[in-house]
Amino acid sequence: MDEATSGGRRNGSGGALQASLMRYIWTHSRPQQIWILLVVVVSLPTYFLSLDLPKQIVNGPILGKGFEHADAHTTWLRIAIDVPHALDPSGTLVLFPGFELDRYGALFALSAMFLLLVVINGLFKYYINTYKGRLGEDMLRRLRFELIDRVLRFPHAQFKRVKASEISTMVQEEVEPLGGFIGDAFVQPMFLGGQALTAMVFILVQSVWLGGLAAAIIAVQFLVIPRLRRRLLVLGKERQISARANAGRVGELVEGIAAVHVNDTSNYERANADARLWRIFEIRYEIYQRKFFVKFLNNFLAQLTPFLFYAVGGWFALEGRLDVGQLVAVIGAYKDLPSPIKELIDWDQQRLDVEVKYDQVAEQFSVDEMLPPERQALVSAPVPPLAAPIRVNGLSVNDDSGATLLERVSLEFAPGERVAIVGAVGSGGEVLAEVLAGLMRPSGGRVCIGDTPLGELPQAVTGRRLAYAGAETFLPEGTLRDALYYVLKHAPLRPPPEADAAASRTNPGHLDPRADWVDYASAGASGPADLLDQTRRVLNLVSLREDVIGLGLRGEIDPDAQPALAAAVIELRCELRRRLRASGESGLVETFDPERYCRQATLVENLLFGTPVGPAFAPAGLAGNAFLREVLADTGVDRALFEMGRELAGTLIELFKDLPPDHPFFEQLSFMDAEQIPEYRGMLARLGDFATAEADDRRRLIRLTLAYIEPRHRLGLLDEALMARLVEARTRLHQGLPERLRGSIEFYDPDRYNRAATLQDNILLGRVAHGAAGGTERVVGLILHLIEEFGLQDAVLDVGLDFNVGSGGKRLSVVQRQKLVVARALLKRPDYAIFNRPLSALDPVGQREIVERLLAAAAGSEGPPFAAVCVLSNAQLAHAFDRVVVFERGQVVAQGAPDELARTAAVYAALAG
Repeated sequence: MDEATSGGRRNGSGGALQASLMRYIWTHSRPQQIWILLVVVVSLPTYFLSLDLPKQIVNGPILGKGFEHADAHTTWLRIAIDVPHALDPSGTLVLFPGFELDRYGALFALSAMFLLLVVINGLFKYYINTYKGRLGEDMLRRLRFELIDRVLRFPHAQFKRVKASEISTMVQEEVEPLGGFIGDAFVQPMFLGGQALTAMVFILVQSVWLGGLAAAIIAVQFLVIPRLRRRLLVLGKERQISARANAGRVGELVEGIAAVHVNDTSNYERANADARLWRIFEIRYEIYQRKFFVKFLNNFLAQLTPFLFYAVGGWFALEGRLDVGQLVAVIGAYKDLPSPIKELIDWDQQRLDVEVKYDQVAEQFSVDEMLPPERQALVSAPVPPLAAPIRVNGLSVNDDSGATLLERVSLEFAPGERVAIVGAVGSGGEVLAEVLAGLMRPSGGRVCIGDTPLGELPQAVTGRRLAYAGAETFLPEGTLRDALYYVLKHAPLRPPPEADAAASRTNPGHLDPRADWVDYASAGASGPADLLDQTRRVLNLVSLREDVIGLGLRGEIDPDAQPALAAAVIELRCELRRRLRASGESGLVETFDPERYCRQATLVENLLFGTPVGPAFAPAGLAGNAFLREVLADTGVDRALFEMGRELAGTLIELFKDLPPDHPFFEQLSFMDAEQIPEYRGMLARLGDFATAEADDRRRLIRLTLAYIEPRHRLGLLDEALMARLVEARTRLHQGLPERLRGSIEFYDPDRYNRAATLQDNILLGRVAHGAAGGTERVVGLILHLIEEFGLQDAVLDVGLDFNVGSGGKRLSVVQRQKLVVARALLKRPDYAIFNRPLSALDPVGQREIVERLLAAAAGSEGPPFAAVCVLSNAQLAHAFDRVVVFERGQVVAQGAPDELARTAAVYAALAG
């Protein structure tokens, strides 16, 4: 495909979407449409010949026309043209004399020619269909890209009026039918119409009367069927709007599920959902009724014509006005006529349907005040710092309802200045911060950087030299590293690695996400190596480094890819044990020893003595593992675990039978939940001995024991003899592991790194003792101390950056998400940093510590200075700033140095306490 049909170009589309789908298709795929139309025209002569050959076969070799005598022959494939007598006295110039064939030879030759034409017509159809399929998919890709491009240029206020799920539904689902139509938009009527017209011409050549009958029926189809389908268009539009609204409501339901559970509104939501789905059902059922009635009528009219051909054509044949070959050819030609006619009518219906869909999408994506593409133009070159102040003159902001949020605000923020904005929630400071960040547009007044209005600056300037962090955080699913470095990805600065180079070459002219987009210079780094230094710096500023190191300890590494770190972990493991012994606290951690049972670990951990890899030994299906059952049976451990499970189930039922299901004791119970107690009670009532118990009951009781830890649960179910038998079973399991299960368990080895376990588990290679007061905190503290002593903080931090934050960053706490957003705002070293109550989830002490570090960084303590404009949740922190601006009811009521305001402005003194 050429540039005309390709999406994903540098700047997207600048103008509005075309008013009609047909115009959009023609504008962006004109050369391809013309080419495929030419191919269709070229295919029609062979189609006509394939209609004429059956008549020649029936009249000639079969009925004997031209073969009245036994030795009669015919000439096949003779090529001759009429020429003037001056060139040839006979008046005919023979280019190829052809072949002389008898009756049988002519039959097989004509049949072979018919088969060849079938193949040629099939190849034409194959090429046309595949070409238009690729064309449709490429145009669909282009349309989707253009819609996403327009979403990226929506004014921020637009996202308050539409649901995210509705936009995604339109981009992905509602335009999907357009892809199937785009390839057919021009070629289908040409192809089908050409075939239908060719067949009609052929029928008319054979018999004017039969041709007239066929034309009359076709005319009725074209007049009646589209009129009956008009209601279907209205219903289709209603269905689309209803389905989109339902998708939006389901999205809201998912986002607000906590409110549903807290307020017991699940049945109300069910009622709403049932009403919406019932309305969709009614619309779709009416569509089915009308659609299949139209199909019935269309099929009836299509079958009426063969009836007339057989009756009228047969009468003409009996009267001698039509020979049998012609009648057979007419019926054969009509056999191919209803299909293209029906498909033409379907194409017209599809055209109207997708036009409605396109109009709906175009209407939703045609937004006033959309950002021009020039503001988002790709800029690879460094953007010089902003040395001019930000001037706010007579700024007014109204919301969608017309309410005044800001009124005639005039302020100036100088480079390097540290300004605190204080006031009650909703007093106007938050709105000013959003305006300065370009997230809200002024209703009146101006915001300029120097003499240039903020709204006219390209995002290459505002997005790199300004930073913004607010209280509302949303992080796309990915790693913590992705979320942190997202603010540095402005343009592809280096080509992709060699492994991805070939893939990128298959998509020329497009921006390649596999390239290196990280602007290291913007973060004050020269490459990936020292970017980690800047990462550590900003994480320290927001007190997030320890959290990320903690995530790193719970992360995994590939020892083959990081052999130095794996070796250091093994060395650190030995040092940890030495330090614990030296301090007399060796009992805090019971290490894994191949020769003995680890009392602090679960029974299954002792049995496997390793980390499961894959589903074979996963906890969910472990009791049903055939090889494990065989090992337990050979060692007699299965009978012991069965009895242990029976006793454990009986004890638990006795202890918890009278407790309500929501009792907090059940939260600490790892063996069964409240709903399973009746099941186990019934099982124990019917249970005999091990030999007579059903296999499923055996597995359930054995599964019950797998999480048992004697020092933690203290039920006295695990004695030395059973521990020794479990160690024996462990040895048998390791030594007899079949080839198909090799690699399913990464075994513990004191001298080796376990690639399936976390860093912390590799350092411990054991379990912290249960019952030791503060044992876990002391051990983790010692591990962190050793990591620092061994110089592994950056390595573990790097592992922590690979932690997957989950959808919307929900695997992180609210506090961690807010800190992360502030950290990445600082990472790009802006000239102006705008903070809009970014740490509202932190306690006052935590806010104070981070704000003090932030102000020190703004003054240039660890890099270039920058201006900090902070809307504070806690006005008591404002005393550390150069200037304080006080908002009340959308207006600035006081501003000045903190000490001066504390003396002269009562409103500030009240806020600052």
